[in-house]
Parts: sequence; C-alpha cells; structure tokens
Amino acid sequence: MDGVVVGPLDLAARVDDALAVQAVAFGLTAEEVGVRRHIVLRHLTSPGARALGATTRTGRLVGFVYGMPNDRTQWWSTVVEPYLRAAGHADWLEDSFVVTELHVHPGYQHRGIGRALITTLTDGAAQPRSILSAIDTESPARELYRTLGYRDLARPVHFPSAPRPYAVMGAPLPLLR
Repeated sequence: MDGVVVGPLDLAARVDDALAVQAVAFGLTAEEVGVRRHIVLRHLTSPGARALGATTRTGRLVGFVYGMPNDRTQWWSTVVEPYLRAAGHADWLEDSFVVTELHVHPGYQHRGIGRALITTLTDGAAQPRSILSAIDTESPARELYRTLGYRDLARPVHFPSAPRPYAVMGAPLPLLR
C-alpha cells in the first residue's frame, strides 16, 4: 500500500478531510458535501458506528470507510427495504453490518487500500453478514465487492435525489480474501 496505513479514524474530528476525499472520488459539489457532512455526523451517533482511515506517513487522509449495524428505522434501510422485499431478500436487513461509505482518493486507488479498509472494518463486526449500496454500473468498486463475496441482492434501487440507480449488495462475514 506504498506507505499508507489503515487504522482507526476519529471521523467526527476529520469529517472535512474525509469528505474532501469523497468529493474527489465521487465527484461531489460543495453543496452535496455540506449535506453529507450533516449525514456523516448523525450516523456517527448510531450505536456501533465505526470508522477507519487510510493515511500517509505525513498524516494525509487518502481513504476512509465507516459503517454500523443496520437499523431498520434509518433512512437508507427504509428506502432499500421494498426493493429487497420484492427480490426476496428483506431478511438481509436483519443482523447485518452496513458499510455506509467507502472512498479512496483516485491518486491512491488500485493499491489495495479499499480492500484493506472494508475487510478491516467488517472483520470487527459482530453481525454475520454485511450489506452496502453501490452505483449500479460495472465499476472497479463493484468488482472489488464481488471479489470479497458480495452479490447483488436488489437492483436497480432508486434513492431520492440520486441521478443514477444503485445496487444493494450483501456478503457473509468474514469477507473473502
């Protein structure tokens, strides 16, 4: 990973650094970053929420991941539930760890950082499986998830205000290596 270390991240303290990575990796506008800042900080108050960061030797944050045990009352869960139910996979919302966000700065991608972030995060989960959502297109992220054991549970999933459809994916834990 070329001098990049994955470890615990105080995401509340470094939320602006993390969102700067996400903005570059995901192409977010300043307005979208502002909205996501509020969402991230709210998520961090959820029981069992955990975050990891990938930092360089100089302390620059170049990737992050965070997640939490699924709570069916959370917005994400309420949006994906009808899609999962229609596909026969609503049970995945029970006893699952949600990988909420995973982003690596484009200049640091394809070095194993994303894989290290998600496997380390989910290795610490008490739940027997993990779920996440990803833009429903063939991409390096979806390929990574598949190599880790994630499979499509529902697609296309339409989130309010999202311009593109998503896929909800799930994998048993621990993830494949």
